[in-house]
Amino acid sequence: MQQVNNLSTEHSLISNWVSELRDVEVQPDRMRSRRNLERIAEVIGYEISKQLEWETKDVNTPMGTSECKVLKQQPVLATILRAGLAMHNGLLNYFDKADNAFLSAYRKHNADGSFEINLEYMSCPELAGRVVIISDPMLATGASLVKSIQYLKEEGEIKELHIVCGIACTVGIEYVLRNEPKAIIWCGDIDDELTAKGYIVPGLGDAGDLAYGVKLQN
Repeated sequence: MQQVNNLSTEHSLISNWVSELRDVEVQPDRMRSRRNLERIAEVIGYEISKQLEWETKDVNTPMGTSECKVLKQQPVLATILRAGLAMHNGLLNYFDKADNAFLSAYRKHNADGSFEINLEYMSCPELAGRVVIISDPMLATGASLVKSIQYLKEEGEIKELHIVCGIACTVGIEYVLRNEPKAIIWCGDIDDELTAKGYIVPGLGDAGDLAYGVKLQN
């Protein structure tokens, strides 16, 4: 299993959905932006499911008994509000019995252009010994994601960590792996450039604004 998985390396429907997310002519359609983030997460969720532990279970059918492979343990799905909600819903569509965790982490910008990561809220189940799948549509600097993961790990020793994002920057990927060397990252696509204010180029702009509307707060 690769540690960094770019699902646009080979053409698939994900490449088409990423293209629409980036396209300024499509971006005014918020429902399409949300649905494309959701669909990317659904496909990634399916790919992650292949890596999870499973067991056999005898299932009674109207005609007999079938030996089926099923997940040994449900994962915990975590996301960073608000931008991560669409991808979280996509993962939840597939891991429909999973426990859920929610964090409110955001950048607080300073007058000099720098920013700090603030965490105001967290709600999570028992995490010790669990597989955690955390979604964030844009992995830019990686600062808010790493801080969110650190807060989650204070609640229990996570067994395995998967990170799901729509678009990631190589800078952010490197930062995450320095801090979480065992994490497995899944991306719709990867860009190489990051602006001084921490935005991915060419990226797609602000994923939260595309999906849920422009916010007043920085």
